[in-house]
Amino acid sequence: MGIQLTKGERLSLSKAAPDLKQVAIGLGWEVSQVGQSYDIDASVFMLGAAGKIIHEKYFVFYNNLKSLDGSLRHSGDNRTGQGEDDDETIYVDLTKVKIAIEQIVFVVTIHEGLEKNQNFSQVKNAFIRLYNQETGIELARYDLKEAFSQETALEFGRLYRKDLAWRFQAVGEGYNAGLQSFVDRYFVDTKQEEKKVDKPVLTPEPEKETKQQPIDITKKADIILLKAKVDICLKKKGIEGILARVALVLDISGSMSHQYSSGAVQAFLERIVPVASRLDDDATLDVWFFGSTFKRTSSVTETNVDGYITKEAGEMKRALLVFKMPSLMLELGGGNNESLAIQDVIKKYTQEKASKLPTFIVFLSDGGVTNEQEIKKSIVEAAKYPIFWQFVGLAGFNYGILERLDSMGGRLVDNANFFHLDDLRKITDEQLYERLLNEFPAWIKQARLKGILK
Repeated sequence: MGIQLTKGERLSLSKAAPDLKQVAIGLGWEVSQVGQSYDIDASVFMLGAAGKIIHEKYFVFYNNLKSLDGSLRHSGDNRTGQGEDDDETIYVDLTKVKIAIEQIVFVVTIHEGLEKNQNFSQVKNAFIRLYNQETGIELARYDLKEAFSQETALEFGRLYRKDLAWRFQAVGEGYNAGLQSFVDRYFVDTKQEEKKVDKPVLTPEPEKETKQQPIDITKKADIILLKAKVDICLKKKGIEGILARVALVLDISGSMSHQYSSGAVQAFLERIVPVASRLDDDATLDVWFFGSTFKRTSSVTETNVDGYITKEAGEMKRALLVFKMPSLMLELGGGNNESLAIQDVIKKYTQEKASKLPTFIVFLSDGGVTNEQEIKKSIVEAAKYPIFWQFVGLAGFNYGILERLDSMGGRLVDNANFFHLDDLRKITDEQLYERLLNEFPAWIKQARLKGILK
């Protein structure tokens, strides 16, 4: 057995194992509540000098099992925690760790712990241990002795460089906000970075075998954070790795004026772009606006999302001062005609750009639905195509047929869902993604059974 550490103690790996090149970090735990299912996850944040990850691929967890530089590998998700051995293992080749990485932080979290009223007071015999991969000899071990009550997340330990040598510290700090607490802490805070006069410009390494170029995290840490949340949701729903075209249809009728002027629609768009980044085959979000009629506008990516609504909806400040509404609202009319937009979406994805890939449509409306028969006809017609419709009601009423989608007959498969929100600002990112992607996996399964999808 290796050196037994207590909370806060440190170990010099260069002294404990002078020739150490490859180290493994084993993490284990047991659940004391008999009969309950606990999904406990190990994650790793590889941090630069500023104490932040230098690229999104240096956040390693069950949906990203390898660091960008190839130095760190995750064994994968263990959802039961059964057995006496390590439940999850992190393998690190110290000779390959990028020189910009100064700390490697190991955390353990209970998935949906807050929602399920689960915490680390119900977990026993938790430990982290370090051993030489090549010899199997254990170097150090930290058994968690601290008593926790409400904590659902734990920073267990960290490797860090000092005087060009690697050291390990047993941390043992608990938090009550799950994995999100670490994502918030270790992703770059762009607002704070912008205040630095001489901040370094990071140029992320290009990732091989991907269509999407890495983004400059000094500019888009918020999207990186949201993509991590989307990854978690996709993994939990069993559809990680799936490719799908993604589109957003936005209500710009007169009753939506406040949602545009307050920035709520722009904020909603910024939360949908990461879904496209993860699902879409070219990381692009197609966009429609609709009022009495409709208009296709330019597609959105991570590079042009900032200020998109103001740009595409027209000079909103000027239009708001004169007409109390965005200029595109004037162009498209102040009424609601969802069916025209729905028909144009179908036209694009079945005639103009037909594909075997599934298409995921997010359709935002504040109600006032009028042409119910045409909407029903269009949705029924679209059921034979690889298109899924996720309707979102926002702070409105009279959603009509949209609230009766589950009972709509005449369809080959159930191809649509609806939920309502009173205020976009009062739903967390995790809750939003959970609701947006709630029925999409079931539709994929049914569409495959019916031969709509391959």
